[in-house]
Amino acid sequence: MKSSTDGNAASAPPPPDPADPGPAGTTAATPRASKAGDLKVRVLSALVMAPVVLGAVWIGGWIFHALIAFGAVVAVSEWTSIVPSARRLPARLMATVGILVALMAQIAAGPAAAIGVAAAFAVLTGIVGGGTERGLLGFGVLYVAVGLSGLMWLRDLPGSGLSLFLYVLFTIWATDIGAYAAGRSIGGPKLAPRISPKKTWAGLIGGMVGAALFGWAVAVLAGAGRPDVALLVGAALAVVGQAGDLFESAIKRRYNVKDSGQLIPGHGGILDRIDGLLAAAPVLALFHAAAGSVLSWW
Repeated sequence: MKSSTDGNAASAPPPPDPADPGPAGTTAATPRASKAGDLKVRVLSALVMAPVVLGAVWIGGWIFHALIAFGAVVAVSEWTSIVPSARRLPARLMATVGILVALMAQIAAGPAAAIGVAAAFAVLTGIVGGGTERGLLGFGVLYVAVGLSGLMWLRDLPGSGLSLFLYVLFTIWATDIGAYAAGRSIGGPKLAPRISPKKTWAGLIGGMVGAALFGWAVAVLAGAGRPDVALLVGAALAVVGQAGDLFESAIKRRYNVKDSGQLIPGHGGILDRIDGLLAAAPVLALFHAAAGSVLSWW
């Protein structure tokens, strides 16, 4: 930044430029206002989105499936925008068709069919898109399909589907809140500085505590058989969710991308919002399918 004076004591300095952030080490009004504005946009966006999402989840059925399909299409579109390809439009069209067919296979025949279809379209997307990153380009179809397949499987379970879906949703939300609060207030060693410089080990622990408590509360309110198990599973899902967050951060850093998209004002893209869920939902689905009846935890 250029000096505001030329060294002549008789020269009066010009009025301050409101766009100038000021000398290093000073607190500028403009960045503060910008951060406050960003926070306001984020809060307003959340207030608009939350009732829509929770309403569709509560109703279930084809309305919930439509919400998942919309999110899936946007998510794979964002993925094909992040990962470079020789032919982006054909890759995006193939990925979109693939994710929709995979979700239809999920509804008709279950998760195994959905994952099989997604794997086939992942290969086709890589071939159609071409380029040096074709493998990672196609992987996006499978990545999104597996995560959303887990969410659909959980919600569509008879009787317990709604409460289990809310369980994984609130544990991941609580992970983000707990990690942010602990990371800002405690700080300390970085969790993965090369991937996400702002994440700390204190934040991870705070996220685990938040997820465990929220998970326990949802289990109690849902009348689950073993809220103590739900508490432990919630803490484990926090770790999985943070791993999912770091995975997407690593992909964006690899290609020098800040946000996966601009769909949600103040929040970025769909992938930025559901990266933790995409990792946690299939893990919870596998756990419940394998050990749910044995532990009688829900």
